[in-house]
Amino acid sequence: MSGHGGTLPEGASQRAHRLGWWISRLFVRLPYRVRMHRTDRVPRTGGVVVVANHTSLVDGPLLYGMFGRNTVFLIKAEMFRGPLGWFLRKIGQLGVRRGEADRAPLLAALRVLRAGGLVGVFPEGTRGTGAVDSAQNGAAWLARSSGAVLLPVACRGTGRPAGRRRRLMPRVDVLFGEPIALSSAKGRAGLVAATEQVRTGLVDLIAELDALIADQPVDDVRGKQA
Repeated sequence: MSGHGGTLPEGASQRAHRLGWWISRLFVRLPYRVRMHRTDRVPRTGGVVVVANHTSLVDGPLLYGMFGRNTVFLIKAEMFRGPLGWFLRKIGQLGVRRGEADRAPLLAALRVLRAGGLVGVFPEGTRGTGAVDSAQNGAAWLARSSGAVLLPVACRGTGRPAGRRRRLMPRVDVLFGEPIALSSAKGRAGLVAATEQVRTGLVDLIAELDALIADQPVDDVRGKQA
């Protein structure tokens, strides 16, 4: 794991990771007008668990290029097939089998966090409306087990509303929140309480982003940061 100090999983390539970062910045963003808000809240060093709402397949690839440091996302295992699977592993992403006790990727993510890396998790476990009506325990477990900062991120605009036509260069807004201080209570009950804090923290941040969007004109320049 030389070259990235353990902040990428074993078998990943720093060079490939950087290539993936440029693909995200230059090509994944191309069809969108992306606005990032409060990027100053993102820690530049140390272990960070990023939790985000999930409405579209593009959420992960888009967010991947928004952090100026190595970024490891937990992604559904179905994506890790063929050439795409090889590329995802090379850039340091981890495949998770949904609905199963899949500890291997969680332990790999834990090692990344303890080395001072950044791990991204969609706590809903699958795509939805982006309202975060439910959350799984993985993100809270990772943050509590590693001592990493838990940073919520709200994203709006990647999913096409039902019944709407395809949009031309839709605006995507991403708001980085303040770190969430999780419950330190022990055992299963403590983990459940911490997971609910993750969920409600994301819900509150989404509401904050919705209010921010409502107060701003729709034709701001692409890539503007607040």
